[in-house]
Amino acid sequence: MIREVGVVGAGETGRGIVQSAAGAGINVVFCETSEERVAEAIAAITAVLDHEIERWGLTKTEKTVILSRIRGVTSFEDLKSAPMVIEAVHDDWALKSKVFTALDRVLPPEAILVTNTSSLSITQLAAQTHRPDRVVGMHFLLPVPKRPLVEVVRGLHTSDETVRRAKEFAADINKTAIEVFEYPGFVTTRLILPLLNEAMHVVMEGVASAADVDTAMTLGYNFPTGPLELADRIGLDEVLLWMEQLFRELGDLKYRPCPLLRKMVRAGHLGVKTGRGFFAYDERGKKKKES
Repeated sequence: MIREVGVVGAGETGRGIVQSAAGAGINVVFCETSEERVAEAIAAITAVLDHEIERWGLTKTEKTVILSRIRGVTSFEDLKSAPMVIEAVHDDWALKSKVFTALDRVLPPEAILVTNTSSLSITQLAAQTHRPDRVVGMHFLLPVPKRPLVEVVRGLHTSDETVRRAKEFAADINKTAIEVFEYPGFVTTRLILPLLNEAMHVVMEGVASAADVDTAMTLGYNFPTGPLELADRIGLDEVLLWMEQLFRELGDLKYRPCPLLRKMVRAGHLGVKTGRGFFAYDERGKKKKES
């Protein structure tokens, strides 16, 4: 079992990975760009744990223990003791490659580098390092603490040992790992994007309202969340980014983003993170009832 893990980036996904690992008894060192961002991340994780206490999903003692395993830093140098470091920054090639190059310089050669990308090339990121055999993808789904799945993605040079250790880490934090050989969109992103895009076209074309589209899929096909609410929770800007990446990589029209999606992103209606997307949300991310 890995006793300590590093995490780079404390956005929603990064915080979820931090919370999941700390909750499983693993010490976590996460890195952000400033002390202010570190404090914001700790406050956000604390708020999530407090919410779990309110709903009787956690005790105050468990919350204290989880927080005691989490340490925030602002320098990659402070990640040196971690045998595995997970990059969880924005899914942007330029940013991720910059992070990987910097981590490769700082970390010991035996350390495993993990990227949490949902659509970028593991092989291409590994090529920015001197350890391509120790680079692997681990695609966590949101919200990380509540989603029991992680995609473990092999790059061209990822070793069997690296994949094995990534799967062991997934099991240690109570996730089921599926092994994926690198291909644009992997499994989950590749399959879900056409559904989200088609749901947006149905709304744009006036066939049905957003609420009725989601009701159709939750009641008609037993989906736990409708496709449009799911898109809101992922972040409409993220959905657009993924679709553009897959459309660029594959040239398949099913990944051409719906014009309504582009319009909403341009308007700043990004979903839960802004309080408004296809639906409206309160400050805790709960969907508001339609008036």
